[in-house]
Amino acid sequence: MKMVRKILLIWLVGLMTVVSLSAQNRTEYPVARSGILDLRNADLNNEHFALAGEWKFYPDLLLGQKQLSSYPASTIKYPALWSKAAGPRNVSQGIATYSLMILLPRKRPKLALKVPETFSAYTLFANEEYISSNGKPAATREQSIPFWETRTVNLPSTTDTIHLVMQMANYWHYKGGTFENMLIGERNAMYLERNRSHALDLLLAGCLFMGGLFFFGLFIFGRQDKPILYFSLFCIVYSYRMIGTGDYVLHGIVSNLSWFLTVRLEYLTLVTGVGLFGKYTFLLYPEFAKKVIVNILLLLCIIYGAIILTASPAIFTVLLPYFLAVMFLYIAYAFSIYLQAMRHKKSGSGYALISSGIMLLIFLLINLQYFHVVIPIKGVTFALYIAFFFLQSLVLSHRFSIRLKEASDQAQQGLKAKSEFLSTMSHEIRTPLNSVIGMAHLLQRSNARKDQQENFEVLLFSANNLLSIVNNILDYNKIEAGRIHFEKIKMDVPSIAKNILAGLKTLADEKRINLSLNVDKRISHYVIGDPTRIAQVLNNLVHNGLKFTAEGSVVLEVKVVKTEEHFVTLLFSVTDTGIGIPFEKQQMIFERFTQADSSTSRRYGGTGLGLSISQKILELQGTGLVIKSEPGKGSIFSFSQRFELSGDKLASEGALLPNAGKEEKPFKGINILLVEDNPMNVLVAQTFLERSGASIDVAVNGQEALDKFDKKRHRLILMDLDMPVMDGYEATRLLRKQGQTVPIIALTASLPNEVRLEVKQAGLSDIMVKPFNPDDLHRIILQHL
Repeated sequence: MKMVRKILLIWLVGLMTVVSLSAQNRTEYPVARSGILDLRNADLNNEHFALAGEWKFYPDLLLGQKQLSSYPASTIKYPALWSKAAGPRNVSQGIATYSLMILLPRKRPKLALKVPETFSAYTLFANEEYISSNGKPAATREQSIPFWETRTVNLPSTTDTIHLVMQMANYWHYKGGTFENMLIGERNAMYLERNRSHALDLLLAGCLFMGGLFFFGLFIFGRQDKPILYFSLFCIVYSYRMIGTGDYVLHGIVSNLSWFLTVRLEYLTLVTGVGLFGKYTFLLYPEFAKKVIVNILLLLCIIYGAIILTASPAIFTVLLPYFLAVMFLYIAYAFSIYLQAMRHKKSGSGYALISSGIMLLIFLLINLQYFHVVIPIKGVTFALYIAFFFLQSLVLSHRFSIRLKEASDQAQQGLKAKSEFLSTMSHEIRTPLNSVIGMAHLLQRSNARKDQQENFEVLLFSANNLLSIVNNILDYNKIEAGRIHFEKIKMDVPSIAKNILAGLKTLADEKRINLSLNVDKRISHYVIGDPTRIAQVLNNLVHNGLKFTAEGSVVLEVKVVKTEEHFVTLLFSVTDTGIGIPFEKQQMIFERFTQADSSTSRRYGGTGLGLSISQKILELQGTGLVIKSEPGKGSIFSFSQRFELSGDKLASEGALLPNAGKEEKPFKGINILLVEDNPMNVLVAQTFLERSGASIDVAVNGQEALDKFDKKRHRLILMDLDMPVMDGYEATRLLRKQGQTVPIIALTASLPNEVRLEVKQAGLSDIMVKPFNPDDLHRIILQHL
């Protein structure tokens, strides 16, 4: 309520200020008496004077200055409508002549006259010379032409007496006669005032029109929020009124405009603007607006608009005061809607309330000016209009920002749901894959026949390929979500390259492709970087080369391109003799799920994620892939990366990953507690380890592991993380609380980065990601034994 009181107080203060300014600007002009205006004592250099008072009046006649003495004259108040003026003429349509003698001081500047529009055509003469006209007054309707425009014209400067004669005709409007004062003043000041007034009108019209287009574009290309649409249309429609009414600036810019068109546009834009604003208000806060009241407003606008389009001006112009009264009531109703919205703390309601109060003030001033209670103050009206549209723009901007935030929150929730789904699917896929890959390794190492051995190799290759696809999808999801992190640890680049080729040698042999490695001998030190990510990129590039090469070779090369005191820049390149890529498709292959040949009958499979992931991983490290390719001749994929040098030197030959299987029984005499709830995974791990000489005890959940653990007997624990009754995290925490220091290795189908923090906090020693092969499992156990 305090806010409402403040707004009402501001509104009343604003109204009082405008009325006060109007009163200050209402100069006590000399008044014409019996057709003579004496300005001989007036300061025409510094003031403008209205030609108000009693003019001589000749009804039903169009006379020149020389003809006036031949006809009897009456007097009429100027300005005044014929129907309301005291005198012989009390009808609205017809013709008449006005006459005024102006007495000027001897010392005077060059003068100009501001002539407003009349109802509805005039021709003005000064000392028998033509100086201005709106349309063409004539004795008959057929010969007359109506027109409206406010003009500023020069007055003769050679005489101290000016005799004005105005011929006027009206056959069309329900009003006849004059409505505003003519003003006389110093010529330059009069033109400056006119230019300022026109500039304000054009500026306001331009602001409204461009603002309307902006909001219309926001509606089209945004979330298509209907209040934005109606406000944009309101702005566009109402912008016409800034230049098509008042001083009628548009009529002076575009010549030969038809009055019958412009008067309809003037009324239609008012009616349409009111209807659009009513609909906008209803859609902005529908819970506080009564639909029936808004529909009545729209119906009235439609009916009045139809009358404007079909009836004569004399009919639809007479209805305007009634429509203005209805419009004022509806603006007050909009004010009450905004008031309720603000009480309920709806978005932008405070701005809407203030702006509706300003609109009430604008239309109150228009009505007061209409009835000559206050005189027009252009700057004040302009400022009020700007304030109204600015505040309404704030309402919509606030609304749009909230909708945008909601959309962003929904998108974030969608991304979170997608990440959680992919993480869950990863776990669910990896768990059975662990059994498939594990059993394939076991069968491969059994004394199988040659044909069976080949089948096991195919099975193992297919399972690993499926795992690679799952890993790629998850990696891309992590990159998109910005959750990828890079390690900075010591790494052996030559060994990484050799291991990659060793892992892909089977695929190369199957396709009878020569797979080779060239490593620069100047690489003599360990470097600091992320071995997992560099291996992932190189593996993707080499695998990609093998996939798209039918015959020939694939070569991985690592070369030193720049050596500094503490840094080295290495160039990695993979050259193949495959199908090549056309130049116009070379950038497309880095897009996700895309291959150069994306037709349904493409010869090569895959998700199309390998190169995309590699490119993004490199971009996040400040580099990128470079491709050189020619169809039918092959491709070269390369990238360079700057590494910090480690102080440790490499061995003379980069070694392959240790193969724990070289010793036949490396775990002989070692007892291991295996905590796993999946029977197939228990079978695989237990078989692996028992073949290596280990003794295995099995627990199916964390609680059973606590019960079975014997610190004198068990040298190591393999702990699954996700189990019923008690998970691996809780079981590990309880063991550590008991003071147990036995190595506990996590077995998980989750990616290491997803669980690393929880693993560390729980006190686990290391992570083994499912699915695993025997060599990896042997190596990690040996490290902790």
